[in-house]
Amino acid sequence: MRISVISFCLIAIFISSCKDVRIKEHKEWGKHFEDKGIKNACFILRDNNHETVHYYNRQRCLERFLPASTFKIFNSMVALETAVAADDQLTIKWDGVSRRPEWDKDLTMRDAFKASCLPYYQEIARRIGAPRMQHFLDTMKYGNMQMGGKIDEFWLNNTLQISADEEMGLLKRMYFAELPLSERTQRIVKTMMLQESTPAYNLYYKTGTGEVNGKTIYWIVGFAEKVMKVKEPEGSMNKSDFRNYPYFFAQNFDMPSSDTSKDWMKTRIEIMKDILRDYDVLPK
Repeated sequence: MRISVISFCLIAIFISSCKDVRIKEHKEWGKHFEDKGIKNACFILRDNNHETVHYYNRQRCLERFLPASTFKIFNSMVALETAVAADDQLTIKWDGVSRRPEWDKDLTMRDAFKASCLPYYQEIARRIGAPRMQHFLDTMKYGNMQMGGKIDEFWLNNTLQISADEEMGLLKRMYFAELPLSERTQRIVKTMMLQESTPAYNLYYKTGTGEVNGKTIYWIVGFAEKVMKVKEPEGSMNKSDFRNYPYFFAQNFDMPSSDTSKDWMKTRIEIMKDILRDYDVLPK
């Protein structure tokens, strides 16, 4: 099994120091899951400003699961890079099948990403095709890089799998345009992920929900920019007194698919924000 750089660091910390980042376990983050009856969960955060990685439940952070709709990040980048989508305004017409009100209309890629429209992204995958999709899975080393079944379902049928730390690593590379893709592609998808913008922070994320063996996996992956005011020295090339400091994160948990005691889709966002507040990324 391929181990990502961050995965290696998490393992190596128990043997020797990891020169790239400092690592800290946060058992106290477990309360955010346990208080809501969630037993199987993880959270990993990279503080890029201090070159530190923080995590809850190391073993699960390294465990791979189907990416579900978090794959729309990757799918969007490949569509743009291959010119399947010239830009984020590529419109795909509704096929007339009633599914959800927010899906049942013609959508641009930006709109489809926001609505997490599965049929739109299945059509995108079909247009990309298996050979090109596999090329980019291999090139970007996305999770286990496996495709199985139809081209429009491999990220849903538990063939393709990725871990929380790999998701976080992918987003860090995208943020700094370090993926083997054009800067334009990475910049466009980054802007598509923006969910909240305030004077204090910008919050970018994508959710994902998938079912395996009677359990539902609830994902949320993204990054936050903490906006800080700084005093620029006289003559600085940076003319703004504001800086955006990035923090990258990935979270997942599973619950029995029959459990409807809470709105788990909403709950995952609440937990993510609570942990980011604990780390002082978001204001309390």
